[in-house]
Amino acid sequence: MAEIFPFRGVRYSEELIPHLSELVTQPYDKINQRMQEEYYWRHDYNIVRLIKGKSFPNDDERNNQYTRAREFLDDWLTKGVLVRERTPAIYAYFQEYDVEGKQYIRKGFVALGKLELPGKGVKAHENTLTGPKADRLNLLRATRTQFGHIFMLYKDPAQIITKLLDSATIQKPDMEAEDYYGEVHKLWRITEPDIMKKIQERMKDRELIIADGHHRYETAVNFWLENKEKMAGHEKNIALTPHYECFRNRMMTFINMDDPGLLILPTHRIIHSIQGFKKEEFLENVKQLFDARQFESVEALKEYMEKNKDMHIFGVYFRKEGFWSLTLKKNVNLEKTITGKHSIEYKSLDVTILHSLILERSLGIDKKALEEQRNIVYVRGWENGKQQVDENENYQMIFFLNPTKPDEVHKIAMMGERMPQKSTDFYPKLLTGLVINVLTCFD
Repeated sequence: MAEIFPFRGVRYSEELIPHLSELVTQPYDKINQRMQEEYYWRHDYNIVRLIKGKSFPNDDERNNQYTRAREFLDDWLTKGVLVRERTPAIYAYFQEYDVEGKQYIRKGFVALGKLELPGKGVKAHENTLTGPKADRLNLLRATRTQFGHIFMLYKDPAQIITKLLDSATIQKPDMEAEDYYGEVHKLWRITEPDIMKKIQERMKDRELIIADGHHRYETAVNFWLENKEKMAGHEKNIALTPHYECFRNRMMTFINMDDPGLLILPTHRIIHSIQGFKKEEFLENVKQLFDARQFESVEALKEYMEKNKDMHIFGVYFRKEGFWSLTLKKNVNLEKTITGKHSIEYKSLDVTILHSLILERSLGIDKKALEEQRNIVYVRGWENGKQQVDENENYQMIFFLNPTKPDEVHKIAMMGERMPQKSTDFYPKLLTGLVINVLTCFD
């Protein structure tokens, strides 16, 4: 059961709306140092100063990136750079984007979702790491603000909620921004009680799956439990008020798994620093389980893989030595060949097969090495991946994958399992800065 609530979002002032593209950012975990510098340069009020501020050698407990984020936030609220809505709203959030020349529109909405304890209600599909959770918890403690979105999936084949969103987005959007990659993001405030109530009612029997933002969700749960005593005694009062901006709830973006605009991109794997690696020996080894075929170009390999998405097939480019496809032989019994107490659905994932039967078995890159990213670099895009391999002498090869299917994500999550790291890349990302949730419990 999904409990969602409208909220009084905090947004950039109307005076700054025309500059919104200069103020918003990619999610914090997608911001590298180069992007951070560019965001700082774009505008003095760019939200990067709040979600991923610069750190300095003389930082200490009293003066650091988290305390500075709090100072910036307080200053911007005082100056009216950021303004809280007077009326609770649910926000329709549409993203218009292009992938390989094809246009898509992904439709969703932003609201507060009631947090659930691990294993109850909300399902996850990826494992999390300790470092990012500690970082986000430090920021949350300092600012008491939910900046980034949690990307939630729900199933609604009849598209009932999407139709409600369409009816509420006829007018010009309240906010519109272009992201780092040129994709367009639009947000509409929905304040009509009837529409909000219908969305809430429709969501009540929906199961939720975290598509992106696993670290943020677990951090929100930890912060809620950490502050549970402060909630005691007035939890009922909060539930009765029209505002729910408290640590018991978390700002989320909800996307229908049946939305035709939902797209998952593959994350390719660059391999480097394998001692004594020889292409001929590697190919001979993998031929025990895979059929190998050589191609003349990346375009030919890509076309072949796309035409055979129903097969367990991988592309591989050896640095300046050509392109190959590796297709799992039909007589391979995945249940027996891949060890571990996982379901056959998990063992049948392309990412699982690649990690277990190629990276670990043939290259010696085990699970610990994958977690520590010792011999692997994750990259998006075919041409981009090939170019990186060609330009770096330490890079030996890249494995290309077909994208994970939405129904695979659904099956794994419903079974309570977690996919390997970097199994999914939901594109485009949800922008940070269109609307945020400054918690009111501490007022």
